[in-house]
Amino acid sequence: MKAVVFAGGHVGDYSRMEKYLSGASLIICADSGIRHAFRMGIIPHLIVGDMDSTSEEDKKKIEYYKIKKLSFPKEKDFTDTELALEVALQEGADEAVLLGGLGDRPDHSLANVLLMVSFKKRGLELTLAGKNWEMFLVDGKRKIKGQKGQILSLLPVTPKVTGIKTSGLYYPLRDETLLMGTSRGISNVFLDDEAVVEIREGMLIAVKWIES
Repeated sequence: MKAVVFAGGHVGDYSRMEKYLSGASLIICADSGIRHAFRMGIIPHLIVGDMDSTSEEDKKKIEYYKIKKLSFPKEKDFTDTELALEVALQEGADEAVLLGGLGDRPDHSLANVLLMVSFKKRGLELTLAGKNWEMFLVDGKRKIKGQKGQILSLLPVTPKVTGIKTSGLYYPLRDETLLMGTSRGISNVFLDDEAVVEIREGMLIAVKWIES
C-alpha cells in the first residue's frame, strides 16, 4: 500500500507534486504540512502532530472538513513527520512518499533524510521528493528510471558500501567501494532512460535531479 505524507518544509510548484499522489491509498499530514495539502485541493485522511505550527486558518478548515486528528504533546521524543510515517507503517503501508521533507531547518531536513534508513529496515520504502528531485535508498540491485542527461548522485549512508556496479551512467563503477563522508558519487549522468545500480554490502542514498 502506498502512502503520501506532507511535512511542513518546502514544496514549491504544486503542479509537479500531483504525480506522487497517484495510487496513494493513505494521505497523512504532519502538523503544518496540512497547508500543502489544502493548497493542492487535497483533503487528507489524517493529520498527526502537536499542531503548534498549524495556522489558525488551517485549523478551522480541519474542523470544517472533519479531518481525523491524532494529537501529541509538544514535548515528545519524535518529530511530527516521524510520527506520521509511523502511522502509515502501522496502517499497512509498504511504500511512502514524503513531500515537504526539506526546508529551512537543516536538523529537521537531515532527520527526515535519515528516516529513510530506519523505516526501510522495518519494511517501509520511503522516497523524499521535491519539485525537481527525488531521493531514495539503494541496497542490493535497483533499476532507476530517468532521462538522458539527468543527474544521479550516489552517497553512502553506511560507513562503507562495497561491490558497487553501475550501468547506464556516464561514470561507471565496477565492483568499487565508496566510503561515507566522501563526494565521489556526486553528479553522475544518465546515458539513457534507465540506470542500474547494484551493491554487495551497505546502503546508498540516491538523489535524482529531474530537471534544473
